[in-house]
Amino acid sequence: MSKITNSSRVNEFILMDFSESHEMQTVLFFLFLLIYIFTVLGNAEIIFLVYYNTQLHTAMYYFISSLSFLDICYSTDIVPQMIAVLLSEKKTISYVGCAVQFFFLCAFGSTESCLLAVMAYDRHVAICNPLNYSLIMQQRTCWELVSGAYTIGFLHSVIETCCTFSLSFCSSNILHHFACDLQSLLRLSCTDTKVIELPQFILASLFVFPPVLIILTSYISIYLAIIKIKAKESRRKAFSTCVSHIILVTLLYGTLFYAYLSPKSKYSSENKVGATFVYAVLIPMLNPIIYSFRNKDIKTAMQVTFHDIITRRI
Repeated sequence: MSKITNSSRVNEFILMDFSESHEMQTVLFFLFLLIYIFTVLGNAEIIFLVYYNTQLHTAMYYFISSLSFLDICYSTDIVPQMIAVLLSEKKTISYVGCAVQFFFLCAFGSTESCLLAVMAYDRHVAICNPLNYSLIMQQRTCWELVSGAYTIGFLHSVIETCCTFSLSFCSSNILHHFACDLQSLLRLSCTDTKVIELPQFILASLFVFPPVLIILTSYISIYLAIIKIKAKESRRKAFSTCVSHIILVTLLYGTLFYAYLSPKSKYSSENKVGATFVYAVLIPMLNPIIYSFRNKDIKTAMQVTFHDIITRRI
């Protein structure tokens, strides 16, 4: 059902179908299933390696493993629903299910933004204040920073979800998206969304721009510190510890800004759906690859761990 009367209430939303072709739906089903499996296994491997290898029991790898856990949760909130839509003839999600998915999508996204800021601060301390690094980035401090990221992320999501689902949805229940995305939901509302759009933009700015500012400030300080290092090898080593994080930040914020801050008249909704697919589905899958191939410690830990496992079995 696409149109509903003003007196009725939306009980479910119809999600976007990726293809009308049954053959293409089968291909997409296996593609998304492989993406999800790779995401879970790849990120779980990072978590296991950090836990298993004592040489990785440092602040940087604690944050990397926290990011991997977050990516598993992020992917689990989105991809299984996409797979279910491809399998089911009824391409719907319940009103409550949509609210829950929206809540966690917003919570994990905001938390990841804060966690990236924490990781940038960690690199700032490591490069700009190396003598006091172990004193500043103690285990308790790391735990408090990660807990703070989750607290801010979930607080943002509570407010965002309450504002969004206080709206009335009574003109259509066709959600032109594969997930319960903010802009797609606002388009369906028969309430004047201008009442909450400005407060939501201000709220998002308060939660999103401080982490961006921390990341930019940290990397400006890191750059200024690196160019002062005279030895080429030391400069290269200092920069290499930041490369993976820079790649991740560029991918994430590039697609986020494209999806949510680009002018509505300039880009089509299909492009924004594509951007959402990148940051919510592809990036969680790419993170283990980025950190595995760019990090010698993780590659070494992987070799040692597999060798230990094989040796014990023999």
